[in-house]
Amino acid sequence: MVFSSQFQEEPCFVISIAARMVGVHAQTLRYYERAGLIWPSRSIGKQRLYSPADIARIKRIKELTEDLGVNLAGAEIILKLLKRIDELEDTLTKTQTTLKNIQARVVRKPSRQIVR
Repeated sequence: MVFSSQFQEEPCFVISIAARMVGVHAQTLRYYERAGLIWPSRSIGKQRLYSPADIARIKRIKELTEDLGVNLAGAEIILKLLKRIDELEDTLTKTQTTLKNIQARVVRKPSRQIVR
């Protein structure tokens, strides 16, 4: 399932659909929420709504716990570290772009020679 990036954070799936998409019981999603691993949006009627980004996070939690045998506390730490890595990669990319721009300006500037 592919969603454009503008809709990644848009809450659109109720808990039963989200659970079916991921292959877990709805109670598991409630447990993940109580454990602080996921934060679904709420409708006006207090119904949990999950975005495509939430679904991807739940799939990653499921993969960590079921496939790799990590407990929920470990999964939480791994998810935080992965988020931090993404932030650092973004910062590195921006820094590299800034450095390239500075280098390009230095190369383009003619050097001034002082005549005495």
